[in-house]
Amino acid sequence: MNIAIVGTGYVGLVSGACFAEMGINVTCVDINEAKIKKLLSGEIPIYEPGLDDLVKRNVAAGRLHFTTDLTSCLDNVEVVFSAVGTPPDEDGSADLKYVLNVARTFGQNINKYTLLVTKSTVPVGTAKKVKAVIQEELDKRGLQIEFEVASNPEFLKEGAAIKDFMSPDRVIVGIESDRAKKVMSKLYRPFLTNNFRVYFMDIPSAEMTKYAANAMLATRISFMNDIANLCDLVGANIDMVRKGIGTDARIGSKFLYSGCGYGGSCFPKDVKALAHTGLEYGYHMRIIESVEAVNQHQKGIIVEKLEKELGDLQGKCIALWGLAFKPETDDMREAPALIIIDQLLKKGASVKVYDPVAMNECKRRLGDHSIIYSQNMYEALIDADAVALITEWKEFRVPSWSVMKKIMKQPIIIDGRNIFDKEEVIAEGFRYIGIGK
Repeated sequence: MNIAIVGTGYVGLVSGACFAEMGINVTCVDINEAKIKKLLSGEIPIYEPGLDDLVKRNVAAGRLHFTTDLTSCLDNVEVVFSAVGTPPDEDGSADLKYVLNVARTFGQNINKYTLLVTKSTVPVGTAKKVKAVIQEELDKRGLQIEFEVASNPEFLKEGAAIKDFMSPDRVIVGIESDRAKKVMSKLYRPFLTNNFRVYFMDIPSAEMTKYAANAMLATRISFMNDIANLCDLVGANIDMVRKGIGTDARIGSKFLYSGCGYGGSCFPKDVKALAHTGLEYGYHMRIIESVEAVNQHQKGIIVEKLEKELGDLQGKCIALWGLAFKPETDDMREAPALIIIDQLLKKGASVKVYDPVAMNECKRRLGDHSIIYSQNMYEALIDADAVALITEWKEFRVPSWSVMKKIMKQPIIIDGRNIFDKEEVIAEGFRYIGIGK
């Protein structure tokens, strides 16, 4: 089976490599010539555990190819996946120009029945726009060529994307015909030989499912952060509360961890886009709007706690452990660290940072001069008035408290992800401040 995937970002590259691993012949397409040159030379543009080996193995096996020209492979493929970006516009809506550009190129060049599958996260109704663009281009050509569109949203977790793709808990596919259903069934059957967990539905429902899933997870996070902030005020412990409600089978324990806010490429963008979709139809998504508001406030909670402990932050040295929005990735899109760094610098503090993999990404975003980049987690602490843990990387979990106490100016730790044992940290002579503890 031959397929093409347009877009070699996080979703496109992981999807392409995993499909190729199952024996499918995959051509990954991207208009970014520099990125394609890197991929052709074996350089992976993103950090994802296991992806480097997966790509190289399938390139060597002749199943995974890279090009800048979609038209060069259209005659040979049965399915084209659109995995291009849908960045938020200023009003929070999803920018569909890249998605529609793929549809336009598709319509200008297909010569036989081909299925165009949208894998990007797009608002409900996008498939209609894609279909209209394709038909418009075919009309310009004066041709009647059969084609179909489908929706196949991704549910990959950064840091565990390969496992999620190779052994998914479910695959959502929105289709309009049995023909498209057969094509998509054939494509996914190798991943689900023991339990075919593909859920076919109409396209609008598939498009909505992606947004609803991310919005629900984001809601749980913001809900727990709201409860944690109240715990701080009333003297309760959010860890105890989490265990108390998480054992309720109706609630469950996942995504009940409080912290300094969520970030990444999905939750912030999708929550805003879902709220905007509601407004387009004259409906206020009140819960979703509140989820976003709580999260924006939560990203500043670290600085609030630092000011409460240190007073005026002018001239203070603050160390940050972690920059990526979550462990096992170098992704800093919408990362709380970006807000925290900006607020600290505006308040006159000097900022020292360390992250195991996101240092280069931080330099790309913020430059080399505004903050101090450290070689390791302890170098960042030298003469620091406080350290704030922002990303819960494993190497931060069991630090040497004695070394930390010797090199820090003041033994203060803000645990932005609640990974440390409060009593243990206090026993080591530190002032401990968690989120809701």
